[in-house]
Formats: sequence, C-alpha cells, structure tokens
Amino acid sequence: MIKKYGFIGLGDMGKPMVSNLLNSLKKIFVYDIDNLSNKAPSGSIVTNSIKELVANSEIIFISVPDGNAVKAVIDKILSSNFNMVKAIINLSTIGYSDTKTILEILSKSNIIYIDAPVSGGKSGAINGTITIMWSGSKKLLENIKDDLECFSKSIFFIGKDPGQGQIMKLLNNFLSAVAMTATSEAILLGLKNKIDMKTMLDVLNMSTGKNSATLDKFPNRILTETYDAAFKIALMHKDLQLYLTEAKNNKLPINIAEIVQEYFKEGENNFPSGDFTEIYKVINKTNI
Repeated sequence: MIKKYGFIGLGDMGKPMVSNLLNSLKKIFVYDIDNLSNKAPSGSIVTNSIKELVANSEIIFISVPDGNAVKAVIDKILSSNFNMVKAIINLSTIGYSDTKTILEILSKSNIIYIDAPVSGGKSGAINGTITIMWSGSKKLLENIKDDLECFSKSIFFIGKDPGQGQIMKLLNNFLSAVAMTATSEAILLGLKNKIDMKTMLDVLNMSTGKNSATLDKFPNRILTETYDAAFKIALMHKDLQLYLTEAKNNKLPINIAEIVQEYFKEGENNFPSGDFTEIYKVINKTNI
C-alpha cells in the first residue's frame, strides 16, 4: 500500500530528510511557515497551508525548532479536517513536559503520536545517516521502517511511551555539550604549554580521553576554523535548559549541567546565530 506522507518544517534538517525520503516515496506533501520557493526539495508537492497538507496526508512528520512550534502545528492539524491522519511523528527536540501536553491535546483524537527526535546534524540529514530515537507504537515503526531508512542508518526503539525519546535525546546532547566544553578547557591547557593542537588530538584519540569533540568537532571544525557542525549554539542552549528541567524534576545531580548551560548561555549571547562549536571561542575568550 502506498502511504501518504506529509512533512512540516523544511529547515536545515527537514529539507534534506525530505530529499532522502523521496528516494523511497513517489510523492510527499510539504509545508513550511517560510517561503517554500527555495526550500521545497525537487519532486515534493508544495502545499500552501497545514490544512491543505492534512487533507492529503496519513502520516505527518514534524521537524521544527521547539515545543511551542510543535504545539502550534498540532493545533492547526486538529483545527483542520484530520480524518485521514493516522499518525504524527515528531522529529523535533521539545522535552518531556511539552510531550505530555501534546499527548493530552491528542487524547481525544485517534491519532497515534510518535516521539522520535533525531541526532546527527545537517550533515547526517544530507547523507541519510541520522539517528532516530523512536518512542511510541512499535507496530508503526515496523510498518514504515523501510521508508525511515532512507534518511536514517540508526533507528532505535527507545520505548513504548512517547517522551522516552526526548529523554534519550536530551541526555545525548548534554553529553555532547560536556564533551565540547571539557575538551575546550583541556585543549587550552595544552596550548598554554606550547603543545600543538593536532598533536594533542592525535594523542587523545588513541587514549582514554577521546570523545565526540576530539574525534570530530576539533579536528574538522575548530582546527580548520570553519565552525560548521551545522547545529546552532542557541539550539544547544535550549536543549541544555530542557535537560536541566528534567534532571531537576527527577531530583538528580545537576552540578556539571549547570556549568555547561552557563557556558552555552554566554555562547548564545556572543554568537546568537553561531554554530555550537563556537563554544570554544567563548571558553578561549581571547578569540571573541
């Protein structure tokens, strides 16, 4: 059976995900709040409103910046004739609290809600290698897995309860942010003592200190001075705030999280549209 897909949000992640989905699907309806003239991938069917997209879609993907944007989209879906819609798959990072609110909003409908945040950045979306952290109906995952594999090489079933995917994504991004900040501090100690950055990275990546920052961000984004991981510092700050909220709600230690969040708060103030790897410039204040 040919599934009817809709996709809302054609930003840095959404647009390439749709492009890759089109390798499997004959058609996919798309919508973005901004002008679609330069955003809609070739082969996609542009709709002029969420109402029009809903009228043509059984399964709707959402890829937007935050929880408020997701809730606004869902409100518009529910204010349309949504009889055709069977499932909403939220690929955005919005936190656990907003997920609970969305589940309450959808509770009076028959729409299946899937919490499926992604990781891998713009390059992963372009290359079709992002990670999906799926929580919700396992049956739906099995039914559409072949299509999902067009833009994801790592699909994990986190659990049956929407919100578990959000927790997984937040703890992942927390660790990614810790790796960036801790590695920045460590590298500066080496530079202060006249050790070449590349030499440090070569040693670290053959030793116990290696992490995502030493393996990718520093050699490919900082050493090259390109700062192009394609994940905004403001989004990382947002995710760290969400992580802190959930850690506090669960009465867990937050000492490291609070320090890292403060770094990224300063980073967003200094580089409002900057890449999250520019946190190195914040920590190495002589570069600001």
